[in-house]
Amino acid sequence: MPALIFETRGHIAYLTLNRPEVHNALNPEMLVQMSEAWHEVARNDAVRVAIVTGAGDKAFSAGADLGRLIPLFSRARQPEDDWDRKLLGNPAGMDAALLRGFEFYKPVISAINGFCIAGGMEFIQATDLRVAVDSASFGLQEVKWAIIPGAGSLARLPRQMPYCKAMEILLTGNRIDAAEAYRLGLINYVVSRDQLMPKAEELAARIAENGPFAVRKIKEAVIKCSGVPLAEAFKIENAISREVMLTEDAKEGPRSFMEKRKPRYQGK
Repeated sequence: MPALIFETRGHIAYLTLNRPEVHNALNPEMLVQMSEAWHEVARNDAVRVAIVTGAGDKAFSAGADLGRLIPLFSRARQPEDDWDRKLLGNPAGMDAALLRGFEFYKPVISAINGFCIAGGMEFIQATDLRVAVDSASFGLQEVKWAIIPGAGSLARLPRQMPYCKAMEILLTGNRIDAAEAYRLGLINYVVSRDQLMPKAEELAARIAENGPFAVRKIKEAVIKCSGVPLAEAFKIENAISREVMLTEDAKEGPRSFMEKRKPRYQGK
C-alpha cells in the first residue's frame, strides 16, 4: 500500500496519510507523495478544496518518523532507496508536502482522527479549517528529543493562538486535548468519530459551491496580508478585489441570485 492515498471525487481531493501501523508517521515516501499530490491539486482546475486525514482510528500523524526521516536529515543514515534520494534531491519537496513556503491557495480541511503531534500538528497549522474527534490530542514534542518543530510551528503557532499558550506548547512539549485546542481556537469543531468525515465533507461541499476563483483569492489575500501594515494590506486587498470583480463568475453570481437559480461557476 502507498504511504499516501490520494484521490479526487467531484470537486474535492482526499489525502489520507496511510501508515497506521506507525501512527501515520511521516517518512520520505509519504512526503514525496504528499508533495506530488499538492502539485496535482494546485494544477487541477476541477478540484476546489482538499481534505486531509489519517488512516486508522488512533492517529492523524505522530509526526516525523524518528527512525527513517530525522536520521536522513541529520546524516545519521545515508540514502537507502529512491524515496530517500528523491526527498534529498528536491529540498523544496519537503516544504511543498507540508504546505510551507509553497504557493497554494485552494482551501484545505484537516479531519483529525486521533492524536496529532510533532509534524502532524505542524502540518495542520498550514490548513484552513480543522475538525477533530473528541479523543484527539495535540502537541509539539520535538523539544523533548533536543530538536525543534521547524516545519512551520515556530512561525505559525504564536499567530494562531495566544502567545503564552503557544510558548507553553512549544517549550514544554506537553499535549493538549481536543477541548482545549477548540477553546484556544486551534480547531473549528470537535465531533464524535462517526461524524468526523461527514463534518469535513459538509464544509468542503459548502466551499466547493462558492465561486472557485473568489475562494482562492480570499485565501491568497489573507496570506499576503498577514503581518503586513494595514495601509499595505489594503493595497493588496484592493488589487485582489479588482481581479475578482473582472471575472465571469463575478457576473454570474449576482445574475443567478436575481434569476433565483443556482449559479454556474466556471472559475474564471
